[in-house]
Amino acid sequence: MMNILTFDIEEWYIEKVYHGSRAEKYREFDEYLNRILSLLEQQGIKATFFCVGRLATDFPEVVKLIASKGHEVGCHSNVHQWLNKMSPDEALEDTRVAVDSLEQCIGQKVKSYRAPAFSIGENNKWAFEVLVRCGIERDASVFPAVRDFGGFPQFREQTPTLVSYEGNTIKEFPIPTLKLIGKDLAYSGGGYFRFFPLGLIKRTMGKNSYNMCYFHIGDLLSGPQRVMTKKEYEEYFHELGSLLNRYKRYVKSSLGRRDTFKKMEKVISSNLFINLMDADKEIDWNQAPKITL
Repeated sequence: MMNILTFDIEEWYIEKVYHGSRAEKYREFDEYLNRILSLLEQQGIKATFFCVGRLATDFPEVVKLIASKGHEVGCHSNVHQWLNKMSPDEALEDTRVAVDSLEQCIGQKVKSYRAPAFSIGENNKWAFEVLVRCGIERDASVFPAVRDFGGFPQFREQTPTLVSYEGNTIKEFPIPTLKLIGKDLAYSGGGYFRFFPLGLIKRTMGKNSYNMCYFHIGDLLSGPQRVMTKKEYEEYFHELGSLLNRYKRYVKSSLGRRDTFKKMEKVISSNLFINLMDADKEIDWNQAPKITL
């Protein structure tokens, strides 16, 4: 059984750009990051933390703290812009800058990547070529189901897979899903993790030979949320900030939030996890599925 633990880290940058650099929010993010790092140290677990490149330039102490604890630092784009809303040239520049900023910050090569909102899909498969050109060897951006932002339902593999596009090959670690009420749904992170009962998550993980958990600090905060303004929504999601869209996002981001950190603790403490870098070393890639897009 292979259980991979990952975190997407962007909150400090999002706060600075969209919410006014509130000191109390920075303290809250710092507190939760330290709680996560302490938990992982207690369990002897090394995770992969996908960090946006601007963290390395604007909040280098966050990235350096993660690296100092022995965790893998991966790339989560430069400014948390969806790849499916960029041109290939824009994505190439964004990724190059992000990878360089992170490497300069921690003094180590960055070889793992996750797109914001899992935004690599059927219509922007060129993103795999962009990642390879930027030195990325391992990707964890494929969400093989329909979702609001991104999603790649045509990708049918549920285990680590070699993906080739235009002669470029990358090791893909897709998000595993479960079938519920005729739909493929993720269970191991984000809003799905908050919504599903802990027992269902544990049973599903126990049945699968491959699981990948993914968490945002924003998903773990227990405080009350608010409905985004039209301006905030449109600047962040790059789509119409109608009242319906904003309330749908509010409901999705609020469900189950109160108990999420405790739920995450229970999952982490009852399973053996590794990071993406170590998972790569354990896999016999000669036996892995191969897909040409």
